[in-house]
Amino acid sequence: MSATTQDQILIEQRVANERPSLIPAYILRLFLGFLSAHRFYLGRTASAIFEIVQNCIVIGVIWLVVDLFLMPGMVRANQASVRDRLMRNLQTSRPASGAALSPPDHF
Repeated sequence: MSATTQDQILIEQRVANERPSLIPAYILRLFLGFLSAHRFYLGRTASAIFEIVQNCIVIGVIWLVVDLFLMPGMVRANQASVRDRLMRNLQTSRPASGAALSPPDHF
């Protein structure tokens, strides 16, 4: 049984009304592409989830590499902060006579 011309017109109208539009898909990609919103909009749920996981892995690996270079500076900054704090504590708790303080009994 073949569809009539009228049936084909009705089908094409339904397709035009129910299909996702290209412009909103591009807008979603532009603003929410990191969340794969365009793929969810286009009905590609599995690939959207895969893309999100892939983005997290790639960003995680990038941060691992960045941290390899930043960690020495972070450690030095932390050590300098601890050193400054301990020097301030030493200066405020030192007796007026200038005698050396004994080390604390615990750490």
